Amino acid sequence: MSERAESTQETRPDSETRSDAFGRSAATLRRLFPTIVLLALCLVFALASPRFFTVSNGLIVLQQATVLLVAAVGMTFVVMAGSIDLSVGAIVALAALTAASFSDELGAAAVIPAVGVGLVAGLVNGVIVAKGKVPSFIATMGAMVVYRGIVLMFTRGAPVSINDEGFLDAYSGRTFGIPHSVLIGLALALVGLVILRKTVFGREVRAIGGGERVAMLTGIRIARVKIAMFALLGLLCGIAGLLQSARAMAATAQLGEGLELDVIAAVVVGGSPLTGGIGSIGGTVLGVLIITILSNGMNMIGVDPYLQNIIKGAVLIAAVFITIDRNKIGIIK
Repeated sequence: MSERAESTQETRPDSETRSDAFGRSAATLRRLFPTIVLLALCLVFALASPRFFTVSNGLIVLQQATVLLVAAVGMTFVVMAGSIDLSVGAIVALAALTAASFSDELGAAAVIPAVGVGLVAGLVNGVIVAKGKVPSFIATMGAMVVYRGIVLMFTRGAPVSINDEGFLDAYSGRTFGIPHSVLIGLALALVGLVILRKTVFGREVRAIGGGERVAMLTGIRIARVKIAMFALLGLLCGIAGLLQSARAMAATAQLGEGLELDVIAAVVVGGSPLTGGIGSIGGTVLGVLIITILSNGMNMIGVDPYLQNIIKGAVLIAAVFITIDRNKIGIIK
């Protein structure tokens, strides 16, 4: 009996060591997954098309990624808090319509009403979720229908053109060959990074995602933080709508349709699980590049548009499967 007990004690440290090593390897894979996927996509598309690694295509990718990036930076805060917002595409369309409607009168200053509309829409979402105690999925899905309905009611399905040169030059022009929209997007990503890492608000968002009840017991005002993070997302969606309208030189009723799925996919692929508590702006930037390069590369090599959606969905599922930390989740619903 004593020999058997001794052998059990000898083998137990080895099994625990193997378990710890596996856990560290899994954590490393989750952390490096976005970078690995991005490099793999660049390699595949570079081999498939000689036009992929060109300066002109690089600028196209950056322009395509800007609207997604601006909205995804705001969505990172919401997802890290364990919530979701399905109305981002509709808010972008509403802000774009506002910018187009005021562009002739205000020129570049049309950013003010556009951002104001986005901020108000985000505040409404936040109040419904935080004060009304409505699950964010349901609240923002209803808001998506309402905001999209407002856009359809005002446009009647017809595009609203933008003709003001000052507006177009401010938000779609170039400086030293770099599009202004790209510079704005990078600046906003940097601001989001500072807010998340260096401010009390950023730490409170992370704490709520890690455990809302525990965060409340530590003195965090849950409702206030939730309203603020939805308002921040709405504000950024307002800027995203402005940039999208400047690039298209018009606002349409269909603008932003499906954007919410790309935004959520970019955040999740970038390493921010929908369970909350974990995430980073840097990871979101990588996720945005992955989604954008995936679409750009598939278009370049002539992949069927319907097949592209299947591939995007498969990438999202694979990202969630690999990056989710199952040890921190009690029940998967």
